[in-house]
Amino acid sequence: MSHKVLIVDDEPDIRELLEITLGRMDLSTLSASNLEEARNHLNSNDFHLCLTDMKLPDGNGIELVREIQSDYPHIPVAVITAHGSTETAISALKSGAFDFVSKPVDIRKLREMVSTALKLEHELPTKAEQIPYTHLNLVGESPQISKLKEQIIKLARSQAPVFISGESGSGKELVARAIHAKGPRRDKDFVPINCGAIPTELMESEFFGHKKGSFTGAHSDKPGLFQAADGGSLFLDEIADLPLHMQVKLLRAIQEKSVRPVGSETEIPVDVRLISATHKNLAREVEDGNLRQDLYYRINVIELKVPSLREHKDDIPQLASHYLDILARENGMEKASISEAAILRLQAYSFPGNVRELENILQRSLAMAENNLIQVTDLPELNSPLEDNPAAIEGQSETTPAKLQEMGTITANIENKLETSEDFSLEKHLEEIETVAIKKALEETRWNKTAAAKKLGMTFRSLRYRLKKLGIE
Repeated sequence: MSHKVLIVDDEPDIRELLEITLGRMDLSTLSASNLEEARNHLNSNDFHLCLTDMKLPDGNGIELVREIQSDYPHIPVAVITAHGSTETAISALKSGAFDFVSKPVDIRKLREMVSTALKLEHELPTKAEQIPYTHLNLVGESPQISKLKEQIIKLARSQAPVFISGESGSGKELVARAIHAKGPRRDKDFVPINCGAIPTELMESEFFGHKKGSFTGAHSDKPGLFQAADGGSLFLDEIADLPLHMQVKLLRAIQEKSVRPVGSETEIPVDVRLISATHKNLAREVEDGNLRQDLYYRINVIELKVPSLREHKDDIPQLASHYLDILARENGMEKASISEAAILRLQAYSFPGNVRELENILQRSLAMAENNLIQVTDLPELNSPLEDNPAAIEGQSETTPAKLQEMGTITANIENKLETSEDFSLEKHLEEIETVAIKKALEETRWNKTAAAKKLGMTFRSLRYRLKKLGIE
């Protein structure tokens, strides 16, 4: 018997039940009735899994979860909770528990959970091994993307529901697929659902399936997407678009780990890892009454934020090379590349559509390029007004110490001219200051007007107006 499991519970009957069940799975076990015994076993043995009750004579299971996460991170921990104790289960998952099982213990669910946990690699990957993800299109080496990859590795070792937040086009589904691919469910299906793309009247059938004759057009039994993801991962994209009546049914399916097909009188057990995402602010959706609060707490156990492309522009050269390789293969080309000047032009753009927009721009540009080399002239107009994308200029108006010093210098100059000149013109003086600032921004951005506008904290349209007014060529 190669795998060893630590059982921590102060009830002899529960310990015996777990020992017998795991023994039939060809697993060896050691039992402890309290935290002190559990710690002694952990110090002297190498375990592949720990099952712990929440209430123990000298503490609680969450304490043990946190200690194992800190000192033995390679050991997954599952907690045993009281029936219906949702808050306790969520607290355990937030603390790092792999999964939970409720009392009275369902043997089938326990077996499934244990089997899934034992598929995890016993040794944690080193940091160097965590970084490569090019096969999942998660390309980049910036601090933001490196941190994201490390978070994916950690979350892949848990069964806790994950909520992925981020702007449209930032790669939320790629992140979800990466979590699935690096976890113990990777041999089963990853099933994505766009909640905003399914007609309301078909949602229940699509999610949970239906029985033959349950409604007009139901000519045969049909399994739903939950059943299709059984044993794997279910990705609910744009979950905030779900109507309220479906949110109730989804919540029950998540809590009971079972679904009832339309027209059926019985429920079907399902075992899925739930990953959800939306570009909307979930907390605000709850405040506005568009999302049930109990569903919010269920799906938002762990939040993972995907950075916008504006936050990791250093990765644009690597991303461009990656997508050009893909486009070249798809079009039967030997090689496609992009000039350094074109890269600089891309890095000066705000990318309201994020990585998805970058891919589309490259696809259009490659079609126009000569010798499969994208030049600046091959790029489409990237002068979309930044006011359409407030996030792109977020923080531009922040008053920094350098700006305060600059303001003080300007004030001093005005005061000096007021004292020494009889024909002082404030309007003319401000135009001079404005001209110097605009020229400096244009020089620093190699006369890229879009980048200069962003640097100056104004829209492209405003900059164009000022250039004409001030006569700057």
